Amino acid sequence: MCGIVGFSGKGSKEILKRMNDEIFHRGPDEEGFYQDKYVNLSSRRLSIIDVLSGKQPIHNETKSIWLVWNGEIYNFKELRNELLEKGHKFYTDHSDSETIVHLYEEYGIGFINKVNGMFAIALWDLKKKDLILIRDRMGQKPLFYSIVNNEIIFSSEIKGILKYPYYKKEPNFEALNHYFTFKNIPAPFTPFKNIYSLFPGEVLIFDVEKKKKKQFKYWEIDFLKPNNDNIEEITYNIRNLLEDSVRKRMISDVPIGAYLSGGLDSSSVVSIMSKYSNSKIKTFSLGYTTFLEHKNQDIIAAREISNILDTDQYEYFMSPQDLIDDLPNVLRSFDAPFSGAISTFFLTKLISKHVKVALSGDGADELFGSYLAPRLSQPLYYFERIYKKIKSGYRLSDEDKKNLKPFENNTEFLENLYLKSNGNFEKWKYEILLFKDEEKKRLLNNWVFEYDKFNSFDLLKKDVENLKSLDPLNRALELEWKTLLPDHVLAFVDFLSMAHSVEVRSPFLDYRLVEYVASLPGNLKIKNGNIKDILKKSLKGILPDKIINRKKEGFVLPVFWWLKKELKPFIFENLNEHELKNSVFNYEYVKLLLDSYYNNKENDFKLAAKIWNIVSFKIWWDLYFK
Repeated sequence: MCGIVGFSGKGSKEILKRMNDEIFHRGPDEEGFYQDKYVNLSSRRLSIIDVLSGKQPIHNETKSIWLVWNGEIYNFKELRNELLEKGHKFYTDHSDSETIVHLYEEYGIGFINKVNGMFAIALWDLKKKDLILIRDRMGQKPLFYSIVNNEIIFSSEIKGILKYPYYKKEPNFEALNHYFTFKNIPAPFTPFKNIYSLFPGEVLIFDVEKKKKKQFKYWEIDFLKPNNDNIEEITYNIRNLLEDSVRKRMISDVPIGAYLSGGLDSSSVVSIMSKYSNSKIKTFSLGYTTFLEHKNQDIIAAREISNILDTDQYEYFMSPQDLIDDLPNVLRSFDAPFSGAISTFFLTKLISKHVKVALSGDGADELFGSYLAPRLSQPLYYFERIYKKIKSGYRLSDEDKKNLKPFENNTEFLENLYLKSNGNFEKWKYEILLFKDEEKKRLLNNWVFEYDKFNSFDLLKKDVENLKSLDPLNRALELEWKTLLPDHVLAFVDFLSMAHSVEVRSPFLDYRLVEYVASLPGNLKIKNGNIKDILKKSLKGILPDKIINRKKEGFVLPVFWWLKKELKPFIFENLNEHELKNSVFNYEYVKLLLDSYYNNKENDFKLAAKIWNIVSFKIWWDLYFK
């Protein structure tokens, strides 16, 4: 695991080192540099595989191919043996890094289809004069780039590019406009003009002599692949693929541990780890200093799993003040405004004191369905087909109620969404997002944002138009796989763990498992309202039934519970008239939201989410542009 930076054109060790120093946290163990008259490459290394001889940059036998990269190749041993049989000579002991340059040497850019791993790769082909940037299939490892004065600059984090002296830092108001709807910046946008995110499963090739780039996708998730397996075969295959994925991600030359939230996903990973480990697994759980019943159940469940599996359990208890103190550091980790889940930052503080590598359950929600849009997709699809009967006085049968679960007792919610959208997917999906385009016109100052030029609904509609699945649930999952997972979930996993120099490995994101589960019909993933039904069936015998069937809480901070009381002074300290005068916000509308929220005895979570979204943006803006 590392961080990488680089640029084409005239060399400068001073510039390269300045950029590399910005991402020190991604690899505090070593730094490495390569420069010639065409390119400048550098890396920060977090030594995990081949600690002694795996230093970057890495090269092939003739030093015509050079590599800096960030990630892990889980099948590198098999690939290395294959290359040795073909006559390749290795100078490292067992580095997965060196495997990459020889794979490229042997197979060209098509080598990427042989690799199982997570990665952001920068390959320099000296003969072809091509600088090649590659991002892994799922988007677990970030990679950003910019073109300045006909030269390409790249970095694992935006902050590396911001240190390139010829880049002029300016806000991208189109990207920032979308933040208020999606709670994150959607790729390929970043918050800065002329800095872009490489998409998951994408290759960018920059010809350093012709100063031209080309980009293409080498992998996309396929929900249309037919699957004729029966239930017994499906549960067997899911379990086998998950077990093999966990085993592969346990390969390490340094100690490893695991996140343990007490839920189904992380518990299943820890259970499999325990099965294949020769020593106790170190597990890490997050608790809170303020008592909240639903959150207290998380730590109780995590302790129960730890006792059953006999792990070395470590716990970190955070307070509302911890959130206030560290919010600027969290947002610096992203280099972008973000108002989603940030729990990873706080628990990884503890993890970093014990291990360099931790496995997690990330990706299972997006594979099997857990968030609101997937949970709504099947009931809303069914509701549309019986709506006319309901309006004529029809009483729901038991079969109807089964098909409407878990909303069978909240048909008013389904009706409201249906009437606003006429069952149109992008319209009802838009309705459950945060700030709508019309509301942003009241929230944001037009002289700054020029919001009439930008439309988040149109962006969402474009994403939906590119979907291929026709299955209602799989259609919702396909959208989240291409947007929410890389732009939101995997972003916070990487940035917030690497802020503390910890590598996170996610077995549920093994491309073999992903491709198999994508081929299954949606009614196996959520069945009659039972979330992750087929995964639960696959895990029978691995975990106790009460853990398998435990209601999902989610690895999220209790921000919306704290906002009403503990965080109230912090909110008003940042969102008062003095602070927002001449800002990007219309203070009068912000005040209206604050009054509506704090004058209501009930805790309106939708309003709380909007307030947290605004204050997170304000803190980020002050860090980068005030």
